[in-house]
Amino acid sequence: MMSQKLLQAVAKTTRLRVVNLLKKSQGLTVPDIAAGLGMSYMGARDVCNDLLRRGIIDARRQPKAPGTTGRPSLLLRLTEKAHELFPVASNPLTLELLEAAKKLNGASAPEKLLMLVWQQKAASLSAVVKGTEVRERVEALAVLRDEEGHMAVVEQGGSLRIVERHCPFLDVLRAYPLVARLEVDLMQRVLGVPVRREESCASGLLRVDFVIG
Repeated sequence: MMSQKLLQAVAKTTRLRVVNLLKKSQGLTVPDIAAGLGMSYMGARDVCNDLLRRGIIDARRQPKAPGTTGRPSLLLRLTEKAHELFPVASNPLTLELLEAAKKLNGASAPEKLLMLVWQQKAASLSAVVKGTEVRERVEALAVLRDEEGHMAVVEQGGSLRIVERHCPFLDVLRAYPLVARLEVDLMQRVLGVPVRREESCASGLLRVDFVIG
């Protein structure tokens, strides 16, 4: 668990803005952060050095482009430790309850419970996500997912997609891979169109693309 002292330190406005910006990327340089947040280079550097000391971010050198001179720039990325700074919808007790269900009712009990939960979530979302056009429904669903802590945005990069930078129940997803399919089923039920899930992970940071159609 993240210590309360560390949480309070990172929650200071500037640090939190930097963490949120990095959460939405696969890594940024100090000049990128300064430009993205309207900060001075020195101010951004000082905040990043503080986050480095706390283990919230790490740094790696970017290879120089062919024909360029000078020192390679440092790419800053969040570490797995940063996950605890963002909303979570589960905790160790969730996994303990699922494990207890397995012991009491058999090996398939946890998956049956998860299926029921996701079916209820899909029904609840279907009742409020409206729109005659697919994009309209996609945008409405992305807003609701963002409110749930998924850091969801709609992107159109060749294909319409909902991109999520955080998973509030990552521990459950890792323990029960079925959840990935349940997420797709939920999206398809709410949107009424085929959905494909693509997952990537860099420096411990999860990115999930739900590709529509």
